[in-house]
Amino acid sequence: MADNPFSLSFGRTPVSFIEREYQSREILDSFTAKNPSYQVCMITGVRGAGKTVLLSDIADKLRIEDRWIVVDLNPERDLLQMLAAELVNRRDLIEIFREARINLSFLGFGPEIEDEPPVTDIVAALRRMLEKLTKKNKRILITIDEVTSSQRVREFVSQFQIFMRERLNVFLLMTGLYENIYELQNQKTLTFLYRAPKVVLKPLSLPLIARKYGEIFSLNEADALDMAKATKGYSFAFQVLGYLCWTTGRTWKDVLPEYDTCLEDYVYEKIWSELSQKDKLVLLAMCNAKSSKVEDIRHKMDMNSNNFTVYRARLLKKGIVYVPEYGQLAFSLPRFAEFILRQDIL
Repeated sequence: MADNPFSLSFGRTPVSFIEREYQSREILDSFTAKNPSYQVCMITGVRGAGKTVLLSDIADKLRIEDRWIVVDLNPERDLLQMLAAELVNRRDLIEIFREARINLSFLGFGPEIEDEPPVTDIVAALRRMLEKLTKKNKRILITIDEVTSSQRVREFVSQFQIFMRERLNVFLLMTGLYENIYELQNQKTLTFLYRAPKVVLKPLSLPLIARKYGEIFSLNEADALDMAKATKGYSFAFQVLGYLCWTTGRTWKDVLPEYDTCLEDYVYEKIWSELSQKDKLVLLAMCNAKSSKVEDIRHKMDMNSNNFTVYRARLLKKGIVYVPEYGQLAFSLPRFAEFILRQDIL
């Protein structure tokens, strides 16, 4: 039997995935332009929306270009130290740094260079390395997946801003949940991030999902579209439903119990745990209201318009709900209402 083209693993590009061509091309066009319009970009969206897949897709496309150096950093480690180590340990850059006579032995990187005093400050070391790479017409893309507003991330981003001001060829691509990106932007020294583009991942195209399902499972157009609608365009749901149908050999309707379990275990429980009690009550009211009209949802909660607007805006930014029509509110995530009704909220 052939390998399953779908995957339940986060952080890895599945064999079968739908490329976000517009967003990918927009970022690549700017980063590769002679005079880039921006050097920092943030990708945000609900858990499971495909942030890491888009980041990896862009990084992989630049990685094969001779001019580009792509460095993936772990936000849990010392980012400046990690960047220097990653650069100095690349075989294709050894000669460039040796030619520049950058002695990093004091910092534990590379051999000692005779008659050259060691660099004792990590920022000074990085600046010399990046200056040399910039003179060599190299561009350095730094990727950080799932950033938070930690001390290490804030220090790194603050220093990155200085490197940009010094006209070094550095580019930064980050992913993160809306609330983490928002918190990072609101740091006093990092307000420049407000001017950096944010790519908010919307649902995947249902016709594209239907086409992919139709090709893989030999479905007619109508059945493939019905299967696609069951995902609501949610990237992780597209993978889960395909994975289950491939593994079991059953139709998508027959695997709905397993589908619910996977969505709950892998994503929905975590999303739910990060919501405030009031957020949860608003979502429960959406489940029990007689329609998707905001007026009916507010009536269910006995909440005035001004108060409701605060929670509505927050849930919209988190990507959990969307506005199908003016004055209405609906769930963005497939079978999330069914999940909510199984929870003990009160």
